[in-house]
Amino acid sequence: MFTGIITDIGTILSADQRGDLRLVIACGYDMDGVALGASIACSGVCLTVVDKGTGADGKGWFAVDASAETVRRTAVGMWESGRRLNLERALKLGDELGGHIVTGHVDGVATVIGVCEEGESRRVGFTVSPDIAPFVAQKGSITIDGVSLTVNEVTDHKGETHFSVNLIPHTWSVTTLDELVQGRAVNIEIDVLARYLARMKERITVV
Repeated sequence: MFTGIITDIGTILSADQRGDLRLVIACGYDMDGVALGASIACSGVCLTVVDKGTGADGKGWFAVDASAETVRRTAVGMWESGRRLNLERALKLGDELGGHIVTGHVDGVATVIGVCEEGESRRVGFTVSPDIAPFVAQKGSITIDGVSLTVNEVTDHKGETHFSVNLIPHTWSVTTLDELVQGRAVNIEIDVLARYLARMKERITVV
């Protein structure tokens, strides 16, 4: 379980296909405090640490395996060598819930349709597929590449659903969202509460 509050930015050092995709990710974490088997959210995807260490430069690294299903369901280009990733370690009992409840299970991919400045912040617009659209609500929570954000507005446009979020300067500077440009694909996780409400509505309709 996570909160969508990013605690580090990692960089993929290598990506090797060996059944699953083995990723080695450089990070700023003290690896003595990261156990094998621990969960780390990598741009919104919960992955398990299978190896770890410290490089000659003194910087930590950890390895994870991304399954074919994970690669298929996430943004194209997400797992290439050199890619920067938003990192968050799993929530511990007693930690502050600064964002919202995030599971680390990506529901789909959205595409950036525009980025514009609003004062010192940026407003970013996205388009999402019809299967994700019903779960995106104005002033609701959404996770974009692992970052907990609030939806500003939602509009249906020519068979597509568009929504926008506001990125304050702090979020822009401490996450990989400063790389967002028109056409870029991002990982989306809908609010877990929306998922359960949809299932409840489905069951009530059936009964």
